Amino acid sequence: MPETSPPEAPTPEPSTPQEKTAIWFATPRLEDANARGNGTMVSHLGIRVSEIGADFMKATMPVDDTTRQPVGILHGGATLALAETVGSIAANYCVDSRKQYCVGLDINANHIRSVKSGVVTATARPLHLGRSTQVWETLVHDERGRLVSAGRLTMAVLNRP
Repeated sequence: MPETSPPEAPTPEPSTPQEKTAIWFATPRLEDANARGNGTMVSHLGIRVSEIGADFMKATMPVDDTTRQPVGILHGGATLALAETVGSIAANYCVDSRKQYCVGLDINANHIRSVKSGVVTATARPLHLGRSTQVWETLVHDERGRLVSAGRLTMAVLNRP
């Protein structure tokens, strides 16, 4: 079965001169970043992009019955889904979406603290933005600012056919 590329993301607005130091190919907007998750696992888990800076992207996820494991704490898989989601969205804004797209190649994390309720926030920052791969560090914190999980996501940069 031939591999098909995903549909193009909405073309972001061009970067402004004062954002020349930003990592983004074009300036991402919160509403566009959040629309990417509509109708997917992202929306099912309640993941929302909450902030976009010059060199980072943040997303939140509730800790509730949808994201907890049977013993009542945040599920490590849900934490990884949050980390991969924010890193993947960010990675795709670092390439020209008319020519390339990014997909997850590898993810790993260390879960440091358990969380029973509330909201967790993941902050993704690039460690490497290359032509064929990107590496993103994602730190997840609880509402009190305590580190919950530290992850690393490797993305493959693929050319559109």
